[in-house]
Parts: sequence; structure tokens; C-alpha cells
Amino acid sequence: MRYSWLLSTVAAALLGSPATADEFGDPEAGAKVYSQCKGCHQVGAGATHRIGPHLNGLFGRPAAGLEDFKYSKSFQRAGASGLEWHAETLDAFLENPRSYASGTRMSYRGLKDETDRKNVIAYLRTFSDDPANIPEADPTATPTDHDIDPVILAIQGDPEYGEYLSSECTTCHQASGGDDGIPSIVYWPEDEFVVAMHAYKNKQRKHPVMQMIAGRLNEEEIAALAAYFKNLDN
Repeated sequence: MRYSWLLSTVAAALLGSPATADEFGDPEAGAKVYSQCKGCHQVGAGATHRIGPHLNGLFGRPAAGLEDFKYSKSFQRAGASGLEWHAETLDAFLENPRSYASGTRMSYRGLKDETDRKNVIAYLRTFSDDPANIPEADPTATPTDHDIDPVILAIQGDPEYGEYLSSECTTCHQASGGDDGIPSIVYWPEDEFVVAMHAYKNKQRKHPVMQMIAGRLNEEEIAALAAYFKNLDN
């Protein structure tokens, strides 16, 4: 499907190198940019549908994913084809809504400035239920608070051992770095990978499958997986 291909293509381009703090948007600046959108889309406490749907909880949501809003056929087709809203898909859509979803009723012509797009995406992230965790690979993700022993973070993982352990991970996460509805873990900084896995292991992050998988791994195995996925090159 065209939308699945576009998701993978955009994600692969974004994940060609690790995201850095310089790539994160500024939510406060994004709030100002969002003034262009608020005539049609409400966000925040008490937000309701207007000309367009409200944008609370947008990250990870399928296109046309709110049952109580009447979407255009264009967006219904996009959602049925697997389009989900993440940083990369929002960026492409905001740049040129009509070319991304032909037939949309939106009259907005697009946000051409890349910095403005990053900022408004970072602003919208703050209205997801857990913006630091949905999904971790989105470039606007913020560092996770943690109390992990520095000794654990200092463990040098063995990437060859990580490759041996990785088959369970790659049943869901694409080794190519693509993101077709499931966050990519390729090129993820080792410390962030370790922090996230221990958060699942300690049930600080809510995801039953990830909690189960992380719970079976010891500290050395988590470090090995982190080392393997950090530099995975297919």
C-alpha cells in the first residue's frame, strides 16, 4: 500500500543517523505556531471536535482513528492502509497536506519551515498520554527519568551476543530501521535503550509484552542488545 511504503521511506531517511538534542522541537515555540491550526483543531483540556478533530492523544493514533468524528474518505483510506501519526508522518503531512492525503477537506496549504514543523510537533506531543514513551523512536522524545545504577549503564555490551539475542526483537521491530506502526530501535543510543528496557523490566513503563520480554533479560543481555542495535547496518 502507498501509505505503508511512505511510512517506511520517511522513517528510514530520518533514522539514517541517531537523533540528537538539536533535532528536538521546542514546545513553547510550537504553541505559537499552532495558532495557525487552532481555528480548526482544538487541543488540551476540554478539547472538542470543530471543523477538524481534536488533536489530544495524537501520537500513535491511526489516521481517521476517532470514532466520533466524520473523516473524509481520503483519511479513511489512509487509516485503512496503515497510516499512523508519529513525528515523521506528521512532518510530511504538515509540509503539504494535500499531496500527502489527496482529497482531504483541509484548506491549509502547509507549513514549509522545517523548524516550525518540529516545534509544532513537539507541542502536540505534550498532549499525548505519555509523551516520553509514545513511541520512543520519535525525534521529539524526551529523555526518560530514571534511577538506574550507573554501574548498569557502564556495562559494555557485546554486539555479537546482542545479534544472537535479537531474533525475538526483530519479530516486531524492523531490522531495516523502518517504522510501520511499531517504533524503530535501530541506531538508538545505548544508554537510552538500556534505560527503556529497565523501565519495562521494573514495570515503570506500561506495555505487557515489553514487560514480559525485558523481565526475561539480565543486565548483560540488555547491554548486548543495546550495543547491537546501536550500530546495526543492513
